[in-house]
Amino acid sequence: MIRFAILFGLAFMFLLLHRTGDLNKYINMKYAYLSVSAIVLLGLLSLYQFIKVYSAERKAEEERAEEEHAHGHDCDHADHNHDHAHAHDHAHDHDHTQGHDHFGHHHGGGSRWRRGLTYLVLAVPIFTGIFLPVATLDSSFVKAKGFSFPELDQRRKDAGYHQFLKPDTSVFYSAENYDKVKQKDMADFAGQSTVALNDSNYLKGMEVLYNYTDDFMDKTVSIEGFAYKGEEVNPSSYFLFRFGFIHCVADSGVFGMLVQMPTGTQLADDDWVRVSGKLTREYYQPFKQMIPVLRVKSWERIDKPDDPYVYRNF
Repeated sequence: MIRFAILFGLAFMFLLLHRTGDLNKYINMKYAYLSVSAIVLLGLLSLYQFIKVYSAERKAEEERAEEEHAHGHDCDHADHNHDHAHAHDHAHDHDHTQGHDHFGHHHGGGSRWRRGLTYLVLAVPIFTGIFLPVATLDSSFVKAKGFSFPELDQRRKDAGYHQFLKPDTSVFYSAENYDKVKQKDMADFAGQSTVALNDSNYLKGMEVLYNYTDDFMDKTVSIEGFAYKGEEVNPSSYFLFRFGFIHCVADSGVFGMLVQMPTGTQLADDDWVRVSGKLTREYYQPFKQMIPVLRVKSWERIDKPDDPYVYRNF
């Protein structure tokens, strides 16, 4: 029944994540069909395991009933000497096999410990997934990383590496195929006098702005996100971020750019704002290179979205 409980628990956990809407804090919802498939498969496996255990218990009960019936019949017809000999033989067999049974019992105990540990490892994520709240990432995640963004032009071949600032899907393609992807994405934004990034195109548009900054110089760009002051920036500059998923939490990251707010603007970390301005470049000392910077012309405070995350639409 433990196997049934584990399988049923996993299916229930995934179903609960769907029902509460928290699944989007783990994966790009484009791949939600995978979790639906997992729910169906785990549900069928748990049903199979339940039927298997139930059938085994029924069979064991029938065998016990037959043994009790046969034992009662033998007791009615057997003589005393036969019973005595049987008892003697039984005692002799018990003495002969006592050491063997003890060794087997010890070996089974070790196996039970290993199985118990395996079940515990499987039960922990089920328990945490069902009973513990899902945290929404904010600027504390950036602070915990010590604001040590990787260099923007460094290619990461580890697709599970958490990304910062610039969305980089190059890790999922060969160099030749990535060039084609970049050109295709650029075509979606080329010719626009105003580039408005929203929930649906944020990651794609941000990657285009980093890859083709020169093509968007002095064009109007509008984005929204939460503010983070960071280090080594002038008093009117902030980083504006959105947490996003390319595929799942393994390749998630905090994405955005440095924005130069109007003089005198005061923002606290995690303040959500919508800004609009002209794209330019500046030399950023921590990176020792030029990076795109948005010189803000207009801005407004906004409420934190119901879903603060953004997802990559390929």
